Amino acid sequence: MPAYVVVGTQWGDEGKGKIVDFLSERADVIARYQGGNNAGHTVVINGEEYILHLVPTGILHPDKVCVIGNGTVIDPEILAEEIAELEKRGIDVAGRLFISHNANLITPYHKMFDEAQEASKGDAKIGTTKRGIGPAYADKADRAGIRTGDLLDETVFRNKLEAVLELKNAIATKVFSRTALKNDDITETWAASARKLTEYLADISSMLNEALDTGKTVLFEGAQGTMLDIDHGTYPYVTSSNTVAGAACAGTGVGPTRIDGVIAVVKAYTTRVGSGPFPTEQQGRVGEHLREKGYEYGRTTGRPRRCGWFDAPLVRRALLINGAANIALTKVDVLGGMDHIKICVAYRYKGAEVRCSPENASFLARCEPIYEEIASWSEDLSSCHSFGDMPKAAQQYVRYLEDILQCPISIVSTGAARNNTVVVQDPLHT
Repeated sequence: MPAYVVVGTQWGDEGKGKIVDFLSERADVIARYQGGNNAGHTVVINGEEYILHLVPTGILHPDKVCVIGNGTVIDPEILAEEIAELEKRGIDVAGRLFISHNANLITPYHKMFDEAQEASKGDAKIGTTKRGIGPAYADKADRAGIRTGDLLDETVFRNKLEAVLELKNAIATKVFSRTALKNDDITETWAASARKLTEYLADISSMLNEALDTGKTVLFEGAQGTMLDIDHGTYPYVTSSNTVAGAACAGTGVGPTRIDGVIAVVKAYTTRVGSGPFPTEQQGRVGEHLREKGYEYGRTTGRPRRCGWFDAPLVRRALLINGAANIALTKVDVLGGMDHIKICVAYRYKGAEVRCSPENASFLARCEPIYEEIASWSEDLSSCHSFGDMPKAAQQYVRYLEDILQCPISIVSTGAARNNTVVVQDPLHT
């Protein structure tokens, strides 16, 4: 009954999609446990690029079962488009994709409120993707959400929509000066896409537990990174769900005793999108190199990412929270060709040295990075098929991170493609 959670350790965009895709070859079921279409998981196979927002990355392997858990929020129009695009490209989805009855839906009013609320904050805006994610999770907590299972009963669906729409329209018109939404417009357009999802609905909790009972391997795929977790991230500059490994259980209906390990995805440098503290951010030549060579632009929004040196205190905090067994290190190739590489090994806060990122985001904003410098390399890593093939300087960088993080590195990604992956040790059995 092997079950592993793959989780990001920074501010997202660590390369979780590629790592899940790589590990999916040895899995039977891949389960997405949180987030919505604000995620963008990119996989490159034989020169073809696939960008997935809601469908688990394992769908790109023809014999894998993929599930979307109750911890997610689903925009039915976006998901329908994503499924259609996959099928257009020859990826068979029917009979392999299943969705929880208890996943909450993103409606047109959620997207309207997301955009309006962000605009009203001015300079204090968070940097939301405006996809309706936050308002959908807010309705879930307020017990005013509409779930995928509600689509199975037209009367239940219409009653829920009518009950909530009156209040939403009052807020839209009186607070945000927006045009009221009509019930019929939603039921005739948005709901048409939503109803297409009913053929995928299943009891995900029972399905996953049965898979584990019969000895199948399950990978739990998270979306955004640990530092965007609503409880443990740099609040309020976070997403609206729990992104950490512990959320895999609540987000799919699987007990914590069934999880065998956590694989932490760590980018070889640091990036973030939107507002919030970023101690190692580099805005000059270094930041530009990382952004352009690493193609650090949002797959969902197209926004350029803020880039900086590797932040060990931040990752130490994430490893602590997630209980990671080993690390998949990504984008090491991006560091090649630099004059030197800096690593933030600790912070200085009020004269004291801090080796683990503080919980409080306002404290983090006042931390100064303490750097150590290590040599770079000029060689291209894409042709490396083993750790020994890598240049000595690249090997030293990996071992240095492993030492300061006190966690074994099992995978090193040396390029965007699936086959640009070096296995240092078995990530599923460490």
